[in-house]
Amino acid sequence: MSGRRSRSKQSSVSSITDDQITDLVSKLQHLIPELRRRRFDKVSTSKVLQETCNYIRSLHREVEDLSDRLSQLLASTDSDSDQAAIIRSLLMQ
Repeated sequence: MSGRRSRSKQSSVSSITDDQITDLVSKLQHLIPELRRRRFDKVSTSKVLQETCNYIRSLHREVEDLSDRLSQLLASTDSDSDQAAIIRSLLMQ
C-alpha cells in the first residue's frame, strides 16, 4: 500500500499525509458508538472503517424506518387536523 500511496503523492498536487490519515481515523473512532467505548484500546484502521460503514448502514436503516413510520402516521391522521399541521410545519423547517 505504501507504494500506491507514494505514487499517489507524486501524481496528486494536494495529497494527504499518513499523519492526517491517522488523525482522521482517530476522529472517526470517536464518532462511532461501537468504537467510542474502546477509545483507549488500539483499534486497527480497517476495523474503524468497517465499523464506520456498519454505523452508516444502521443510520440509513433507521432513517428509512422513521420515514415509513412518519408516512403511516400522516396517512392515518386527518389531513385537516392540528396534529397533521404540526407535523407538516416541522417537516418544512
